[in-house]
Amino acid sequence: MSPVDFYADELARIPVHASRTTINGVPTAWWNYGPRTGPIDLVMVHGFRGDHHGLEPFVAKLGESRRIVVPDLPGFGDSGVHGLDESDSIAIDGYARWLCDFVDTIEAQPHTAILGHSFGSIVVAAAFERGLANERCILVNPIAANALSGPRGILTRLAVWYYHVSAALPEKLGQKLLRNRAIVRIMSATMAKTPDRALRRWIHGQHDSYFSSFASRESVLRAFRASVEHDVSEFASSLPEGTLLVAADRDDITSISRQRELATKITGSVLTIIPDVGHLVHYEAPGTAAEAIRAYLDESDSSR
Repeated sequence: MSPVDFYADELARIPVHASRTTINGVPTAWWNYGPRTGPIDLVMVHGFRGDHHGLEPFVAKLGESRRIVVPDLPGFGDSGVHGLDESDSIAIDGYARWLCDFVDTIEAQPHTAILGHSFGSIVVAAAFERGLANERCILVNPIAANALSGPRGILTRLAVWYYHVSAALPEKLGQKLLRNRAIVRIMSATMAKTPDRALRRWIHGQHDSYFSSFASRESVLRAFRASVEHDVSEFASSLPEGTLLVAADRDDITSISRQRELATKITGSVLTIIPDVGHLVHYEAPGTAAEAIRAYLDESDSSR
């Protein structure tokens, strides 16, 4: 059985309920996996230009016994953008404020773990800086240092140019460039590290389906600016003691040396390194990451 069918079969066994609410004027879509009531084990925040679908392989691997909530970030997937502060200087604070209020709205408990992947790791870290009081935090492929300093910083600079051009063009042309399937495929092929052809095809299909599901050109540009102007290290001192970091040794955005450096800035942090994987841990190695996440949740549950 291919990994594609495996994820789908496991996910199909997990109950899922879609909901919508408004967080400070932002229409927010979110999904509840597993039990519909009771304590929330985990809230997961997806990365740049993705939506909740990208984190479903984690859900599939963690199983149906845990209650997991996954929202779409403002401006992506089925969430809107109205109400999010438009100011560039406080863009990341807008996402952080939204996440803090979302966690309150769904009545997550202090023990609910908050997970952020990629850009989501910056949003989560900024939310803790803003006052998020949850006791547990998990960052997968965290942006540990400025993306321009990553192993393939030249690609990030090309991305900066790409988004700059998209912003400068008239609205329709800018939208067309942002949704260009050839550019999306190049990005997908660059980040995918697996030699499994079937899995690569599935990853490309995921990016084709969801990478362009954004609300507006402005929502993409705002998120991109926040992703390259900030990183988790800025907020490291505010992260909970014992935060779990799940990193990949072939990540093109943040090197392992920077991940280790970040780990030293977080009291009691645990760094798990997944070999032979890049920035798409959620697609290429969700089972391995889920093992680390499950162990972290089980250990902290038993210590209560």
